[in-house]
Amino acid sequence: MRRHLLLRGAGALALAPLALRGRAEAAYVEPNIEFSPLARQRGIVTPFANFFVRDHAGVPTIDPARHRLIVHGLVRSPLAFTIADLMKFPAVTRTHFLECAGNSGSEWQGPSASDVMHSHGLVSCASWTGALVRDVLAEVGVASDASWMLAEGADSARYDRSIPLHKALDDAMLVYAQDGNPLPALHGGPLRLILPGYEGSTNIKWLHRLKLGRAPWATREETAEYTELLPSGHARAYDFVMRAKSVIVSPSAGDRVRERGAQMLRGFAWSGCGKIVRVEVSTDGHMWRDARLLPPILTRAFTAFEAPFTWEGRPMTLRSRATDETGAVQPTHAALVAERGFFSQYHNNAIQVWHIGRRGTVRNGA
Repeated sequence: MRRHLLLRGAGALALAPLALRGRAEAAYVEPNIEFSPLARQRGIVTPFANFFVRDHAGVPTIDPARHRLIVHGLVRSPLAFTIADLMKFPAVTRTHFLECAGNSGSEWQGPSASDVMHSHGLVSCASWTGALVRDVLAEVGVASDASWMLAEGADSARYDRSIPLHKALDDAMLVYAQDGNPLPALHGGPLRLILPGYEGSTNIKWLHRLKLGRAPWATREETAEYTELLPSGHARAYDFVMRAKSVIVSPSAGDRVRERGAQMLRGFAWSGCGKIVRVEVSTDGHMWRDARLLPPILTRAFTAFEAPFTWEGRPMTLRSRATDETGAVQPTHAALVAERGFFSQYHNNAIQVWHIGRRGTVRNGA
């Protein structure tokens, strides 16, 4: 396998031009957010054109043929890999959801979004292809005292996050294809890190550097951002996993139920802790009953569900709650507020409520 040996000590200065190879220098660009129209989605894989977008400093222009992934730090042999090098490792293809930590953040202080796209649309699901991080780390040799990994992107912000090494050695992927096509620049191409079940910001786009160390790096993006102060005065940090969550996408806010009688609700559920094993729905605000889970039911991926209900022209509330294979049950909004306070913005997996009015208009009830 062709790869490039990196120098240690003073020779590490050679890293600078290598790290920038294939990376365009750019002025500051406003962060970009594009929501996914979940109500339009039918299968568990989000069409590429509808996949949500979140970046912090614009999209860099990178020549895939010149791009390098540097792996260094507490390793036996620091190396730099081309995309072609990474394609020589055994390829795996897996379907996983990706969710921004701020998804549904607008709903913490009460109903806000006018439709499901803006309340829950910072999540999508795709088929990812790439090499396993553990195979690449085996090539460089992991030091016995390494326990964390820094992942850095090649965007103008050099966006970086600290990742527990145990996650990197488990199911983490170095992805170069999405839904069977080369990974587009908008979603991190030519190379991004995929950490199944972890908050979206840790799945570094335009990945160009992995550094192994003994402790987290406390970067700006994991201290000024993606950390929150709890009512107890303690900080909630390095809490990566997106927990059991579901949402009814049809009918949902902005829709109108036009006919009385038999109806079918549908939605999606997901969990960063594993498979979804149960989704319950409530149409009266009190009683819960099981929805039907539609195959395939995959680990850390969207699971589609549906359930019949009858609308007789009277006000009605629709709710769903998911349970994953660890036994974790999607909480109410009140339970989350009691635990984490009223002014949070991250990891909101609360049960979503939709209200159907007498005229069939559906609105957000949070």
